[in-house]
Amino acid sequence: MNALLATLNDFTSVLGEHPMFAAGLLLMLGYLIGKLAARARLPEITGYIIAGLLVGESVTGIFPATMNESFVIITETALGLIALAIGVEFSVSKLRRIGRATATINAVQVFVTLAMVTITMILFGMEPPFALLLGAIATTTAPAASLAISQSMRARGKFVDYIHSVIALGDAACLLLFGLILSFVGKLLGAPGDGRSDVLFALREVGISLALGVAGGLLLHRITRNKNGHNELVILLLGVIFMVTATSIIFHLSPLLANMTMGCVLINLSARNHRLFRILEPLTPPLYALFFVIAGTELNLQVIFRAELALLGGAYILVRAVGKYYGAWAGCALSGIGDPIRANLGWCMLPQAGVALGLVLLIQTSPVMQRLTEGQLDTVNAMVNIVLMSVFVNELVGPPLLKFAILRGNRTEETTPS
Repeated sequence: MNALLATLNDFTSVLGEHPMFAAGLLLMLGYLIGKLAARARLPEITGYIIAGLLVGESVTGIFPATMNESFVIITETALGLIALAIGVEFSVSKLRRIGRATATINAVQVFVTLAMVTITMILFGMEPPFALLLGAIATTTAPAASLAISQSMRARGKFVDYIHSVIALGDAACLLLFGLILSFVGKLLGAPGDGRSDVLFALREVGISLALGVAGGLLLHRITRNKNGHNELVILLLGVIFMVTATSIIFHLSPLLANMTMGCVLINLSARNHRLFRILEPLTPPLYALFFVIAGTELNLQVIFRAELALLGGAYILVRAVGKYYGAWAGCALSGIGDPIRANLGWCMLPQAGVALGLVLLIQTSPVMQRLTEGQLDTVNAMVNIVLMSVFVNELVGPPLLKFAILRGNRTEETTPS
């Protein structure tokens, strides 16, 4: 056993010598376990996440957490491409068809999820202000899984349009909701400030992110509209994506919103811009694979086995799932959307990742923390672990349910008269 541990330590040191070796290992391992997952009729990205978990610090430790810093540019690039592709879903013609229904579904599912999670956490003994914050975080949905799975399945149609539109619009709404609630909670807990700073910060973040995306879309459209060469289009496209994503991160904006807006602007300026998105298709499989394998390395298996958090975390995960599903169902019903979409859309709302973690960590840097008692600080730490547990479970369970929903939603959509 000691010899095996020594070998693993030596191997880890080799990985640290050059990130490229680690990237190759992660890609190969992700490919192998992704294929095994596909044979078990699971999405390949579930295999990628499991591959990352196996080599991460919570299992074998082959891929140490310190290595993640070397792969930040990969995860940021992948998120930029994912967000750009989601922005394509917001063409004017599509928004005219499903825009009002998308807004209704989002409003209902966000409210239902927020209310159910908040009430449940209060019933489990959490102070109302912290329960409300956790409820706001529960409204987030990770867009990466839905896009990766729908693209790998080559799924098209109204159901997939609703998935991407609801998730994309939901992220913007969640940022505003969280800012409002954090401001309200700050007042309740006596945090310094005028009580409006968090709301204004959230509004400013969203507004500037949208403006950056508009500027990036206009720039990219202008410099590529008279270009026909594949190579020069790739260079210009990636150059603008990198700049928009990096600018968002440097100035603490939302790269997700900025790149989604850029995609939206491009697709509405000219139908010819579809060629830009087709150019990206050969680049996405390895980037997505690395993105999800790296995400798997960050999952902490130990969080699940903490007895004091298992019950609370389990309740959060379960109630969030119920709120997401029935909130989407009720939103569809209010919008007059029938069963093909209504019965399956909620299953696509479960994945939760970076946005949720970012929001819970934002609480720890908020002025609210300055006035908390020791017991309240323990509650905030518990919230962090609850969200970590939710990310772990939903990143593994969410993709298979999403694939199931897309298969079922598209099949029933095809067989149901309009």
